[in-house]
Amino acid sequence: MLSSSVYYKWKSFEEDEDRPEKPRRFGVTEMRGPQYTLLSQNMLQDVFETMGQFVDGLKFSGGSHSLMPKSFIKEVIDMAHEHDVYVSTGDWAEHLLHKGPSAFKEYIEECKSMGFDTIELNVGSLGVPEETLLRYVRLIKSGGLKAKPQFAVKFNKSDIPTGGHRAFGAYVHPAPRSTEMVEDVNLLIKMAERCLEAGADMIMIDADDICRDTDSLRADIVAKVIGRLGLEKTMFEASNAKTAEWFIKRYGPKVNLFVDHSQVIGLECLRGHNTGRSHASAFGSSYSLF
Repeated sequence: MLSSSVYYKWKSFEEDEDRPEKPRRFGVTEMRGPQYTLLSQNMLQDVFETMGQFVDGLKFSGGSHSLMPKSFIKEVIDMAHEHDVYVSTGDWAEHLLHKGPSAFKEYIEECKSMGFDTIELNVGSLGVPEETLLRYVRLIKSGGLKAKPQFAVKFNKSDIPTGGHRAFGAYVHPAPRSTEMVEDVNLLIKMAERCLEAGADMIMIDADDICRDTDSLRADIVAKVIGRLGLEKTMFEASNAKTAEWFIKRYGPKVNLFVDHSQVIGLECLRGHNTGRSHASAFGSSYSLF
């Protein structure tokens, strides 16, 4: 393991006015928890002890917490809280809908009892009417937790209002479900705005079809989302180092990003050394904790 002097030699965090102390409202770094790789308690402890000041949140991606013993989840959550790191459920709520109307309330209570701070709602996977989505947001808030809807830029064609009724929530005559997915950034923004009005704390933007790879990154969509919703209320998934670097160079250290645990150090170096020059070496193997 490299010493902290090697990791942090590029910047003086005490002198960096763009990086306030936690809890931060902007410049948030949310870290992916167990999903693609198995993170043991010891490994997570190493992450928090060496990089805890740079990690704002931990997300149990893909409903991974549903496969783990509750005792393990509780220990991980307690460990995160000791380092002022909030913990998010990730997108799992959609798997509860088949259990009936009361299942979501029970899910909120269980998340609260476990110590989760944030419940994420994958809007595309939920597949519920907008008013139901807004009700879920209000239920989460009334339960004392933070709500973070996650949006993709493509919607099922059946869910897109037609004709002159572009305002989401207007009555649309039921139509057969389509399998066609259609890009509609304006609908994304309108729905996100209504979620924020209902009390949502942050809007998560899925990387698919927007920023999965830098070669196909949709700068126009990112600019429109940030322009309408603001940096403070949006978080983007940076699925690789080059994408994270693009966001920092384009929008500065205040952009909120969701990254893999292996990217945390490189991302923080870019946040504090944002001069427009390339620092690709920050993401190289010599700066990887694991």
